[in-house]
Amino acid sequence: MKQYKYKINGSLYNVVINNIDDEIAEVEVNGTPYKIEIEKKAKKPIPSPFKKPAQSGAPSPEVNKPVAKQTAHASANALKSPLPGIILDINCNVGDKVKKGQKLLILEAMKMENNIIADRDGTVEEIKVRKGDSVLEGSELVVIVG
Repeated sequence: MKQYKYKINGSLYNVVINNIDDEIAEVEVNGTPYKIEIEKKAKKPIPSPFKKPAQSGAPSPEVNKPVAKQTAHASANALKSPLPGIILDINCNVGDKVKKGQKLLILEAMKMENNIIADRDGTVEEIKVRKGDSVLEGSELVVIVG
């Protein structure tokens, strides 16, 4: 026999669990007996974050690899990632004329969507990332010239 006290919307409830048989529990709430049917859920196996699932055949092409933080050959005209994250969407193409403040990319970081905007007027010369890429802070994303 287990006894619990609950306060729900300002009302105090004294709950006593007398007996549990398979899916039926006999309880008393403030002295009134009840038979409660307990719904049992099937246990789902929880995948371990430390084990890789076995793969058959060729490796999946959707594997996201971090883009290395670029130090050599860094472009002075490149728009860089303000924080590490994943590229969710690309809203520009090579050759597009862009204005300062125009949204170019959407970067997901810490479960938040961040708009990456153009810091100057110009033309998109190169897009250095693809949708789904993981990037590090300081990684070059888009090169704008002009």
